[in-house]
Amino acid sequence: MNRTVAVTVTHLELVSREALRPSTLVATGVVLRREPEPDAPVVAAAMYHRVGAAWHWHDRLAWTPDDWASYVHRGGVELWTLIEGSASIGYFELEREGEVVTLRLFGLAAEGMGRGLGGWLLTKACERAWELGASRVVLNTCTLDGPAAMPNYLARGFRVVRVEHQDREVPA
Repeated sequence: MNRTVAVTVTHLELVSREALRPSTLVATGVVLRREPEPDAPVVAAAMYHRVGAAWHWHDRLAWTPDDWASYVHRGGVELWTLIEGSASIGYFELEREGEVVTLRLFGLAAEGMGRGLGGWLLTKACERAWELGASRVVLNTCTLDGPAAMPNYLARGFRVVRVEHQDREVPA
């Protein structure tokens, strides 16, 4: 059974490399890895489910393995995972379209939260976007996301460009 909730979606952008306020965390014991082929679609699906379940991510739940492969293999998409030991504890997806790089998905699994890794990971995602030739980095977040999401984006230098209100179905 589902229920309808009011959700505020906030669109943000980082307009230059100089606008990025990087995290000062020195992350130890973790590795950031770009997911290679042929595993990237499988990893993308697993991380989407693992990270997104707590925040009601649902728009890709019905995707088949072929859907994941088509998405990951289209031009301009990169998948990066944050590894601690043998576990993937966070990830981000970047998509380059011309000079704009969109941070499509970003998040940490429960064991990665509360340790400052979100700011560090977001810094790395933005730095990678600039390496890809971005003139700006864009993303959106909503009130269903984790409570640290918006403060993290603002702390890294993102600015709000648009806010919209929607009704969404979530599990009751």
